[in-house]
Amino acid sequence: MYPTQFEYHKPSSVQEAVSLLSSNPDAKLLAGGHSLIPAMKLRLSAPGAIVDLNGVSGLTNMSVNGGATIGALTTYRQLLDNADLKGPFPIIS
Repeated sequence: MYPTQFEYHKPSSVQEAVSLLSSNPDAKLLAGGHSLIPAMKLRLSAPGAIVDLNGVSGLTNMSVNGGATIGALTTYRQLLDNADLKGPFPIIS
């Protein structure tokens, strides 16, 4: 089955992505697509717009300082290889 029609946006900055999300209340974020795209094909999700984060810099960073901040484009491999997460957050690795 094919998904319904939608607008596709590929922002180049976090600020542009936030602006697109603000102007499209039913927009969905696409960071990997492993759950959104199949849901759209089955018509379980039908967003009017998709905001693709795969060109936005700064979303693959991680920091650990009392808590963990993990960017939306961080891969599982990056999580597994990050030594700072292993001590305080062993469940992640």
